[in-house]
Amino acid sequence: MSNPLDTDAGSELFSSYEAELKLVQADLNQKLEQVSELSGEPRKSAIRLAERTLDEANELLGQMRIEKQNIPSATRSKVNQRFRNFESDIDGQKRKLKTLSDDRKALFGNRYSDNPDSDQQLEQRQQLLSGTERLDRSSQRLRDSQRIANETEGIGRDTLADLQLQRETIQHTRMNMLESEGYVDRSVKTLRGMGRRMATNRIITVAIITILVLLIVAVIYSKFH
Repeated sequence: MSNPLDTDAGSELFSSYEAELKLVQADLNQKLEQVSELSGEPRKSAIRLAERTLDEANELLGQMRIEKQNIPSATRSKVNQRFRNFESDIDGQKRKLKTLSDDRKALFGNRYSDNPDSDQQLEQRQQLLSGTERLDRSSQRLRDSQRIANETEGIGRDTLADLQLQRETIQHTRMNMLESEGYVDRSVKTLRGMGRRMATNRIITVAIITILVLLIVAVIYSKFH
């Protein structure tokens, strides 16, 4: 493990990261010990927990790498040595975790066999093939759903375009109707004017005929008297 924390060297922030990293390393060692004692699904879960703890350790190590640049040169050599010790420790824990993760027999339990011709290995292959087929079917259903969604979207766009065209047609028809109504109104006004002129002309004609008849009567009367 790395050297004890030296609070006389480095900044307080670096020392804080260093103390926190020691706790994370201790937790990671405990998780690695648990992984070595498990198999099957519990082992997989323990490995995932250990991987998350290792990520946390690497993150703290990155923070320390940045912070040690702010430490005065006079004390930086001690800090660098402690930092290298931490890096070496974490690399060792990383290699141990990889070794535990690569132990497929412990990871898969009694289902795993190095003999490719064994019944268990064939069963594993069949399970993998079955899972692949299910995944392919699911992917195909997703593609079909996407295709149907695209077709529905296309139909929706066409329908909207048709509705827009119908709306424009209705508006154009309405404008034509309004224009026709204007023509009808003007025609009605013209006919009314013509009717009034005809009535006036009829009255004038009757008046003229009446006057002429009176004049004829007056002339005839004057001849006999």
